[in-house]
Amino acid sequence: MAEGKEQTKRFRAIIHGRVQGVNFRYYTREKARRLGLCGYVRNLWDGTVEVVAEGPEANLQKLLSWLHIGPPLAQVRQVQVLWQTPTGEFPDFEVRF
Repeated sequence: MAEGKEQTKRFRAIIHGRVQGVNFRYYTREKARRLGLCGYVRNLWDGTVEVVAEGPEANLQKLLSWLHIGPPLAQVRQVQVLWQTPTGEFPDFEVRF
């Protein structure tokens, strides 16, 4: 690993609870962008929210911690996380529809 350059990691998270209709996607996008992460957030058909994020592990952990709480109106019940191999496919962090 190069000095001063943290290795890029990736996770896919599914957030359960009251997470749609509470601006979860928009707050997640802003949080991820502030942390310098790339990826996306989107609502899934079953009422959950999916987040795929890539970046330095320390910043991914910060985003994960935030996902367990979410924005003010959210009620997060569970966060399922799957660590994956980063692909570098994302130019930034976006909301997908």
